[in-house]
Amino acid sequence: MSLITIITPTYNRINRLPALYESLKNQTCKDFEWFVVDDGSTDGTCDYLEEISRENKISFKYITQSNGGKHRALNNGIRQINTELTFIVDSDDVLPYNSIEIILRYHNKYKDYNDRCKPLCGYSFLRCHEDGRVNTAYFPKDELIDSFCNVRINGNIAGDKAEVFYTDILKKYPFAEFEGEKFMPEDAVWMQMSSKYDMVHINENIYTCEYLEGGLTKTGRKMKINSPYGMMLRSETYLDEREVNLKTKLKMMLLLIIYSHFAACDNSKYKAKYGLGWYVCFLPASIIYLKWRKELENK
Repeated sequence: MSLITIITPTYNRINRLPALYESLKNQTCKDFEWFVVDDGSTDGTCDYLEEISRENKISFKYITQSNGGKHRALNNGIRQINTELTFIVDSDDVLPYNSIEIILRYHNKYKDYNDRCKPLCGYSFLRCHEDGRVNTAYFPKDELIDSFCNVRINGNIAGDKAEVFYTDILKKYPFAEFEGEKFMPEDAVWMQMSSKYDMVHINENIYTCEYLEGGLTKTGRKMKINSPYGMMLRSETYLDEREVNLKTKLKMMLLLIIYSHFAACDNSKYKAKYGLGWYVCFLPASIIYLKWRKELENK
């Protein structure tokens, strides 16, 4: 049985999946399974996945579901994973030839790590662009053991990294699903884990990323506006984490109010919960909301 599952949620990426598939076939270590969750693609993705299955070049399986967004695809897939580790890899991206080898080397080093205060939930590696540039920044210290919150948020390291999680812990933190919404930020879950678990932050690249037009990163604000309850939950998660720095909490309070406007929901519970912070941020957040709404209407 493999030690790690690479899970790839995909939607209409038949033109990109072959590159990822080739990078997986070229791995120096084959101790992994590739698990693709097709989120209702209409471009022939399912036929291509069936071809891969028949080739039998790597350990591979796939499932299909009605289109519901990446977070639902992840929830559906993660429930079915039985390996020790889970590595989320987007269908737009590829892995360097030695990614699995690197992951398992560090897993063998840290799998018996025991800290009475905070156990590990996994490992965070670097992502690089196709030209070799590290996405946003290196970690301040190699093999730094600390929480997602302290290293990434309080350490002001924005952007995506390559996280590999212990599957049994990841299963405890499913992505929230709101009816009619197709986006849920992953960092909302990483922040929930952060209060109970640390990660090993490793300055080695295991992931090559390309941000495509039409991808989740590129579609940006409109995608988030169309999923206001997910964005509100993300903000609330940050606001409720005591280790989060004040600058980030102010930003999240603004976003909570902005997306509550887009949701047109009863926000009385947030007023009561956050008190003065809510009232201080309400006017500037409302101005930003009106600006974003106007920009959206003019597109």
